[in-house]
Amino acid sequence: MRHLYLNGAWQPSASREGIDVVNPATEETIDRVPAGSPADVEVAVAAARAAFPAWSATSAAERGKILAAAAGLIRDRSAELARIIATDMGAPYGLAMNVQTLVPAGVLASYAQLAETYDFEGGRVGNSRILREPVGVVAAITPWNYPLHQIVCKVAPALAAGCTVVLKPSEVAPLAAYALVGILQEAGLPAGVLNMVSGHGPVVGEALATHPDVDMVSFTGSTRAGRRVASLAAETVKRVALELGGKSASVILPDADLRTAVKATVANAFVNSGQTCSAWTRMIVHRDQYDEAVALAAEAAAKYTVGDPFDETTRLGPLVSAAQRDRVVRYINRGQEEGARLVVGGADRPLDRGFYVEPTVFAGVEPGMVIEQEEIFGPVLAIIPYSRGEDEAVAIANGTPYGLAGAVWAGDEERAVSTARRLRTGQVSVNGGRFNPLAPFGGYKQSGLGRELGEFGLEEFLEIKSLQL
Repeated sequence: MRHLYLNGAWQPSASREGIDVVNPATEETIDRVPAGSPADVEVAVAAARAAFPAWSATSAAERGKILAAAAGLIRDRSAELARIIATDMGAPYGLAMNVQTLVPAGVLASYAQLAETYDFEGGRVGNSRILREPVGVVAAITPWNYPLHQIVCKVAPALAAGCTVVLKPSEVAPLAAYALVGILQEAGLPAGVLNMVSGHGPVVGEALATHPDVDMVSFTGSTRAGRRVASLAAETVKRVALELGGKSASVILPDADLRTAVKATVANAFVNSGQTCSAWTRMIVHRDQYDEAVALAAEAAAKYTVGDPFDETTRLGPLVSAAQRDRVVRYINRGQEEGARLVVGGADRPLDRGFYVEPTVFAGVEPGMVIEQEEIFGPVLAIIPYSRGEDEAVAIANGTPYGLAGAVWAGDEERAVSTARRLRTGQVSVNGGRFNPLAPFGGYKQSGLGRELGEFGLEEFLEIKSLQL
């Protein structure tokens, strides 16, 4: 069994209990990690608290050099890391390499640069000097769907800001976290600056959220779990950043290139087997083009080959666990019970072994259906018609509790931007605009609080102080 990382050394958990790590493509146990305890959290937080004065006093340029070295090591070991991720959570190897590994390397490098260039002094306002200082000890609680990227999105800006960190990775897919901690150790990160306690959320996560010496909790996961974290953190009035669920819409206006818009929407909905909080899982299309859009979506979905993550022909790997597969199947069954029409896919197991679900497309979906309102977190696309113009399309897009991402497609860019501005969501792709890892990422409504990535992500980990001179 692996160990925890506490105060610069790998140590066994006080609990002596473990959690099996299962390969979702084969259903075989491939590793075992500690089920951390509150006693382990005490050790980790104490180490982070003790390391904070020296680390926060280290020059930002020196912090940046360590992050840059770590980014270089990720790139050097990208093939190894991609294999770990593909095995641990089932992403096809190409996705594990290009998105799950190289994007986090770029994000880490961006914070290395920001550490050197960001104005922590902040200038003056009248007779006041403005300072930006690290918030303190940060608890970073991360999910399994992007097991390296989501950690980097928290740990990199926290370290760049001068904070110390206790990381609690998902126990479902924890192996990339172990690799990253080793890389940061090798890059020269001092003891105690980063600590890692693996384990279950109700034990380790809740101990971190309630700990009086933790100054901030940065959490990514479900909205339900985010509510719990925020509630616990409120007892000690901690700063909280939450990146939660989504039910994002791709709005296709009548003058859009329909084939391009539908193909891109299907691709976005199915990436990472649909296990992406910002996935465009609702396609909203004018009724005059509805039948054509449904046919195009079915055509596109049929090209998503389900299979072994290491097979070059595979476009859709397994879901991360049996529990996640069963959850998605329940939603597919619920959609049919509600009267939605199954166009492609369904609840049948496509392979004898592994936690697979077929790429699934529903037509005849109406606003208010469960599959239109709730986050499924699997390869399931709902196609919803509108007939009364942009106002109706926008109302449908905004008609869920979430507001994380979305897309707008139109023949005229100005019209697309105008519609995008009306969506109550944190980021909108206009006519296929690419993901930008330097732009702020986060949500409106029940999709969360705060932002990650770029300068906006750095500022989440900074306190603002004014000196009156």
